[in-house]
Amino acid sequence: MGDIKGFLKIKRQKSAYRPVCERVHDFDEVALIRPEIHSKEQASRCMDCGIPFCHWGCPVGNYIPEWNDLIHRGQWKKAYEMLQATNNLPEITGRICPALCEFSCVLGINDDPVTIRENELAVVEYAFAHGFVKPQPPQKRTGKKVAVIGSGPAGLACADQLNKAGHRVVVFEKDDAIGGILTYGIPDFKLDKKIMSRRVSVLKKEGVVFKTSVDLIDKACVADIKKEFDAVSLTMGSRTPRDLAIEGRNLTGIHFAMDYLVQSNKRVAGGDIPQEKTIDARGKKVVVIGGGDTGADCVGVAHRQKAACVVQIELFPMPPDCRTASMPWPKYPLLLKTSTSHEEGGQRDWAVSTKKFTGEKGAVKKLSCVRVTHGKDTQGCPVIQEIKGSEFEIEADLVILALGFLHVEYNPLLEALGVSFDQRGNILADQQFKTAAKGVFAAGDARRGQSLIVWAIAEGRRAAYHIDTYLMGRSNLPVL
Repeated sequence: MGDIKGFLKIKRQKSAYRPVCERVHDFDEVALIRPEIHSKEQASRCMDCGIPFCHWGCPVGNYIPEWNDLIHRGQWKKAYEMLQATNNLPEITGRICPALCEFSCVLGINDDPVTIRENELAVVEYAFAHGFVKPQPPQKRTGKKVAVIGSGPAGLACADQLNKAGHRVVVFEKDDAIGGILTYGIPDFKLDKKIMSRRVSVLKKEGVVFKTSVDLIDKACVADIKKEFDAVSLTMGSRTPRDLAIEGRNLTGIHFAMDYLVQSNKRVAGGDIPQEKTIDARGKKVVVIGGGDTGADCVGVAHRQKAACVVQIELFPMPPDCRTASMPWPKYPLLLKTSTSHEEGGQRDWAVSTKKFTGEKGAVKKLSCVRVTHGKDTQGCPVIQEIKGSEFEIEADLVILALGFLHVEYNPLLEALGVSFDQRGNILADQQFKTAAKGVFAAGDARRGQSLIVWAIAEGRRAAYHIDTYLMGRSNLPVL
């Protein structure tokens, strides 16, 4: 490393964000890009640790110590080349990845870990700003064609890798813009859509073909795909939301988180939403049920829509602030996470179960809740018990259900292709990402269930390797 004692001289620098009083009035990105000098300093904290557990924690196997050293030395182009060798979307993961690598950083044993995610973002943004990111279409084509269905992170990574291998790749997307959840499921204040457009532009110039507003739902479409393409990759994500089947669920004013976020993104982009279908928090008492990242995104959107108040409730207990004996290093710890949306206001409450919705004139007005405890039965299975006498109500004009997702959305396409499903309802595929249908592969959330963006990218890359091997008998693509 450039400075083997850098971690002793420099402390971890917290992420910088725009002031709350400013950012709640727009949907511009809240995070600020660090000055180059600060990135060099933070990169110098990366230790010569011998065994870099950050590799173990990163699903795409980023060369983290290597490009941190290059950042510290000011060798930005080499750092970018090393970064993009394992990650097809570093400008995305640098913004929204939960940074599993940082929790397995060796420095984190007795100090604050290296700012790996922000260092990654610094590299790729420097690369774009200085013209290092250039379209590199393959010099030779194989004559094979692959259909990638779904343009989220798994689909884009898979398409990028297969195109690099020389195959003709066509990406089909049912929405009117490329990116899947990245485009319509994540608010602009976390991921500006210009970032997605910038990457898609590079992929197009490299030869990847994108077809939007194409919903492949009938047998005729499947017949055409099988005839035209030599292989198919299913990367349509896991979009079936988990519902809350309790009394009053049919009242108006109760919406799934993804419906709320997608519509908000379309409105921000200038889309025209009919008044009767508009989901707007302005002046309303908003309750978000679900304490994860999606729920936090909904909180941030509600703030920007000028909600009267925002409450976020979670069934599970409040996580600890630091590691416990059950979450030792280098395992990923389930710690209390305060996002930029939480910093902007609102109230959070944990260990709360929603029992029913009540309303007036068909519209939701209150949630009936009870506090719960979490334990285990005699066989060690989790048990949730209500605390007697802890019942309470929360007023609400708008309720957002952010309870996660169950599995891939079922449609005639999957049936016509002849794929099978696992016990959780995901597309069943083996270790080579092959489904029950010949020449049909599956990757990302559609195969593994709801997960993280970095896992989706890793799945897309691995699937591409096996698709290339299936088509050519061997592959020069990286397995990871």
